[in-house]
Amino acid sequence: MDALQAASPNRFRGIRHSVTWDPHPEVDNTAAHRMEKQLASDQFRTGARVLARKGLSLEGWLYFPQLPELADFAKAVPDLTIILNHIGGLMRVGPYANRDNEVLATWRSGIAAVAECPNVHLKLGGIGMPRLGFDWHTRGKPIGSEELAASMTPLMTYCIEQFGPERCMFESNFPPDKVSFSHHVLFNAFKRFSKGYSAAERAALFHDTAVRAYRIGDG
Repeated sequence: MDALQAASPNRFRGIRHSVTWDPHPEVDNTAAHRMEKQLASDQFRTGARVLARKGLSLEGWLYFPQLPELADFAKAVPDLTIILNHIGGLMRVGPYANRDNEVLATWRSGIAAVAECPNVHLKLGGIGMPRLGFDWHTRGKPIGSEELAASMTPLMTYCIEQFGPERCMFESNFPPDKVSFSHHVLFNAFKRFSKGYSAAERAALFHDTAVRAYRIGDG
């Protein structure tokens, strides 16, 4: 950490580390050593406290069934700024396909639990990845921003209701989302989706939350 900060004192802001883990063998896991409940391990939490002491953030993602684990972790390290990617790892394919009633209820409950932790910020994006369960990557004619805005509204609205605009930020997630839509279509969809929010709320979603979470301009 010291070497990284010395090498880039004005740009190094934190560590990105994924802890995705799922018991189903067909789901890809990125957690180190395929470790279950990594967020609960003493070693991981010790490292997280080092980040907190240095004023650095921890960014990453997990799968939606792990959201309660993240809530416990965030409460255990309350001084650490945590940035959660991809609307909390919602997945609607493989073992979670055709189970929206159960899956979305579990996701909503997890998002609400994490939102109770004031040190967690949420990235609103990643919905173009096929694991979200939309068919956009299979279409001959790409989705447009109007349909995309309508499709994202239930998910994004719930996230913002739980976290508030001041802890949410729009996320491009490119190039992974490129399989489903272009960058300009995505941001036009963000603009369409957010037009009902106030100027201050839109500023938070597009800019201000990211500036605070990443301490852009500090140093």
